[in-house]
Amino acid sequence: MKIDRALDSRINEIDFDQISFGSHYSDHMFRSEFTNGKWTNSIIEPFGKIRFSPISLVFHYGQAVFEGMKAYKDKNNEVFLFRPKENFKRINRSAKRLEMPSIPEEIFMNGLKKLIDIDRNWIPKYYGKSLYIRPFLIATNGVLSAKPSKNYMFMIISTPADSYYKYPLKVKIEEKYSRSASGGVGFTKAAGNYASSFYPTRLANENGFDQILWTDSSTHTMIEESGTMNVFFLLKKKLITPKANDNILSGITCKSIIDLAKMDNISVEERDLSVSELIEGLKNGELKEAFGCGTAAVINYFEIINYRKTNFRLPYIPENKRISLRLKKMLLDIQHNLSEDPFRWRMHI
Repeated sequence: MKIDRALDSRINEIDFDQISFGSHYSDHMFRSEFTNGKWTNSIIEPFGKIRFSPISLVFHYGQAVFEGMKAYKDKNNEVFLFRPKENFKRINRSAKRLEMPSIPEEIFMNGLKKLIDIDRNWIPKYYGKSLYIRPFLIATNGVLSAKPSKNYMFMIISTPADSYYKYPLKVKIEEKYSRSASGGVGFTKAAGNYASSFYPTRLANENGFDQILWTDSSTHTMIEESGTMNVFFLLKKKLITPKANDNILSGITCKSIIDLAKMDNISVEERDLSVSELIEGLKNGELKEAFGCGTAAVINYFEIINYRKTNFRLPYIPENKRISLRLKKMLLDIQHNLSEDPFRWRMHI
């Protein structure tokens, strides 16, 4: 791997007390190219612009997948990644579905660890804050015909991150638009999945909602995800989350919360959850909490769920009594090396 260090750091441009997500990027980026059937030219270089041919197939046929992950600091300035091998496995599942080449583990992990080590000063030393890391794989040169590219580029960039949401969310159950469909690419982190959600999300925002609660594309009767998050519902004293399938992303944060909840003696069910069951739980008071989770958001709880122009307000629960916030603290304590790591999720850098 070639390393070309930046001559000057831009770190003084950022106020770590007031981080705006995605506004500042660390000094370096990692890049590797796939040409002639093999990976070559791995390099860590100064963050900056890259050049592409206008016939690069990422622009025309959407061959693009990505990951979201984080690095954390503890009180001694030691640096840790959280479950990076899960991200490595998932980006390759996404790549396979979009007929893109697999990224070798050596390239992914060595590039990631070296990049984070070089830019470790960009990781905030504050509880709940982190360095958000974005690995991505895109199709480059090709010909203008609807078939996979032969050339690809894998890159990793990073940005200091605060909490994605800092307030309880108002969500709307969606009955017209869909995030994914059976047999499609909903289980992947394909770029197009997110682009197709922007328009219905804007419509929801204009009506006073923070996010959409997505339902299945066939009948709009089954709960799937919320925005870019997996979802949990504390219903009848059980923590329920829709089971990952072709439509639903297998979230690393989601899987971690399931493990933590079970360790905390909370009954967890991964199963189908209908809109009618959810609304009934809201009406009769058996739904106590609802929250979304993901790498960027970590955990954010819902205060209102809207269905067919009716707002259902969830019961008031003091923050120190919320299961969602207890699980969030358990997760953050592991990530920041403030507690034991019984699942061996941390990777020291």
